[in-house]
Amino acid sequence: MAISELAGKLAPKDILINVADLISNYYTIKPDMQKESNHVSFGTSGHRGSANDGSFNEDHILAITQAVAEYRKDKVKNMLFIGMDTHALSTPAQKTALEVLCANEITVYYAKDFGYTPTPVISHAILTHSGSDGIVITPSHNPPSDGGFKYNSTNGGPANEQITNQIQNRANEILKNGLKDVKRVSLKEALASKFLIAYDFVMPYVKDLQNIVDMDIIKKSNIKIGADAMGGSGMAYYDAIKQYYNLNMEVFHNRADFTFSFMHCDKDGKIRMDCSSPYAMAGLIEHKNNFDIAFGNDTDFDRHGIVTKYGGLLNPNHYLSVAIDYLCKHRDFKPLGVGKTLVSSSMIDRVCADNGVKVFQTPVGFKWFVDPLSNKEIFFGGEESAGASYLRKNKELWSTDKDGMIMTLLSVEILAKTGQDPARYYENLTKKFGNPVYARIDAPATHKQKEILKNLSKEDITHKTLAGEAIQKIITTADNGAKIGGLKLIAKNGWVALRPSGTEEIYKIYAESFIDKEHLRLLQKEAQEIVEAVFSKM
Repeated sequence: MAISELAGKLAPKDILINVADLISNYYTIKPDMQKESNHVSFGTSGHRGSANDGSFNEDHILAITQAVAEYRKDKVKNMLFIGMDTHALSTPAQKTALEVLCANEITVYYAKDFGYTPTPVISHAILTHSGSDGIVITPSHNPPSDGGFKYNSTNGGPANEQITNQIQNRANEILKNGLKDVKRVSLKEALASKFLIAYDFVMPYVKDLQNIVDMDIIKKSNIKIGADAMGGSGMAYYDAIKQYYNLNMEVFHNRADFTFSFMHCDKDGKIRMDCSSPYAMAGLIEHKNNFDIAFGNDTDFDRHGIVTKYGGLLNPNHYLSVAIDYLCKHRDFKPLGVGKTLVSSSMIDRVCADNGVKVFQTPVGFKWFVDPLSNKEIFFGGEESAGASYLRKNKELWSTDKDGMIMTLLSVEILAKTGQDPARYYENLTKKFGNPVYARIDAPATHKQKEILKNLSKEDITHKTLAGEAIQKIITTADNGAKIGGLKLIAKNGWVALRPSGTEEIYKIYAESFIDKEHLRLLQKEAQEIVEAVFSKM
């Protein structure tokens, strides 16, 4: 995709959402079940859509929540934790969900004063209250017009495909039947019932941080920290962390702005709260010299973006490599391994080999790390899209969903402990292991084209070479035997992976070269040619 002329620039007023219209559309537009795009569809991280086009409306939330209530009826014995982020649609969606959950007589803990709750905090709460589950109302880093709904099961992590398929199919059945099976009470009645309990999510999480991050060394170092809350659900958490641990930390963008007017536009000219994008993070990057280290998080705080004076915004793969190497050397996690997605950098493999740690490769989606973390097969699970989590100092579970806050705070611990910010740390890794060049590009794809990519087989690929080198391996399944929803082609000095987006009408090309940028461009070009050849047979 071409880079927009708005990329990296402060969002102009004419692209800001009309919040009143968006909320009105949530209640007044009904999904057209003749359109596939209006169906409930759980991708790698829940159902997402916009109220403006009939893909995320009150009817969807009524149906999904009823489906969740029915699913958990005989399976979950304890309370349900619910949280939401700061997208404009999240508040009405949460209130709709509460009306249904109460009518189904489910005990629900929600943030007092209808505050915002990060995704990892819900996972943390589930794991510290055995037998509970959770819902997070969030479309992650998607544009301000979008909404999202995610279900986390009793293991604290994103529900697996078997569960989400059951919820998805039942929700669509409920929609097609005109919502006749939905149980619902008024919000006033729900709040007056015994089933809804206002809860302080903030302090239990904040106080517990010392068991996973060395908060003492951060405090003693007096490192000057810049914490960009990016108007997201962790605003109150960074304020509380600063106060509770007495840190030299400046917190900004810590007030909700449903238009996200303070954001800089992403590469396509849209507002997208993607803390891994140098375009979206341009505002924080401008101020990098004002802090010893700075960072930001996406709207539901499950992703991280690390900014240093020396390196600017770190490539997510670079920071994953740094975090893994640091934890291997400064925690007692042996003999546990490391989980990475198949589209993450091979630098991780080299770091793990050097530390004598086994690598488990998975398809894209953090849900694939839930069982390995829970079963103590891995101490760290990380995605190339800047999402990761790891175990407590005592090897016990912290969260089984991505946690952007422990990853940002870990970057400060690394600086305090080693005297190197993560950018310099990574530079030292490249001196030891080489300096791979990695990039992801997106291209338009229809729903039909995405389905074709998702179900590609080795036999569909007729190309024998990749950037002038023989294709050594074609991968369609991960180490755990699960399909990767696309494929990965590996040659001697580089690889490419092709997979459709679960939330947008695009497909993604991941590529990494062990030679140089020109070789990377050649890998990307030939990957596009391979996809075009597949599409031409449609």
